[in-house]
Amino acid sequence: MLETTRYETTRRLRGTVILTIGVSLYVAFIVWYFSLVDASAYEQIAESVPPAMRGAFGIQTIGTIEGWLGGQIYTFVWLVGLGIYFAYSAAGRIASDIENDRMDLLLSFPVSRSQLLLEKFASMLLPLILLNVVVGGVTYGLVVAIGETVDPMHLVLAHLLSIPYLLVCAAIGITLSVLVNRAAVAERAAIGLMFVLWLVESAVGAAEDFSWIQFISPTHYYSPTPVLIDGTYELLDSGILLAGFLGLLILSQVLFQRRDI
Repeated sequence: MLETTRYETTRRLRGTVILTIGVSLYVAFIVWYFSLVDASAYEQIAESVPPAMRGAFGIQTIGTIEGWLGGQIYTFVWLVGLGIYFAYSAAGRIASDIENDRMDLLLSFPVSRSQLLLEKFASMLLPLILLNVVVGGVTYGLVVAIGETVDPMHLVLAHLLSIPYLLVCAAIGITLSVLVNRAAVAERAAIGLMFVLWLVESAVGAAEDFSWIQFISPTHYYSPTPVLIDGTYELLDSGILLAGFLGLLILSQVLFQRRDI
């Protein structure tokens, strides 16, 4: 059991470690840069930015360390960057084996299509957990090191609430992966779709006549900046994301069972 998960996890362990180190170094730069500039200067920058852009990039209160982290790290990196990464990474899990004629070999072993897909998806849990644990700890340590304070529970919540969001992103990728035969096509589609969904929520959703369209985007249900600033969040949003994740995973199972390899 779980041989596929162990194999996929081991094969991508080096990339996961490099990604975690890279994000941690970016966090170090962002925290260090905050310590160089007076807080009032950040507030002036935020006030000069159009309201729609302030909402899209989470820079409403960048004069505080919580607002700064929310805009520069948890909106830009977590919401956009890692959302695209998990969708992209999952999109190649099934399609690459089909494209390279490995799927016939894998299915010749005593493993069902359902189990194979679940084990492929389960290999995404290592980077998800490692990034949240390591980067969360690094962020808190660096904030304390520059003489600032951030509520540790708010920081933990920001990471915990990101898990349902990132699971949805990965589920979008795995669904695309079972729809096409070429990994590159699935991966490009995942990048494009995640970017469009972010634009839908941040730009189109701001238009009053089309505000309803924001509800189709997973980014609408994860807002890290309010969580970091005062611990404000909607538990229902996380429930919606988990329901969306399960729905997409079931859909990918059905599509994979029915498709001709």
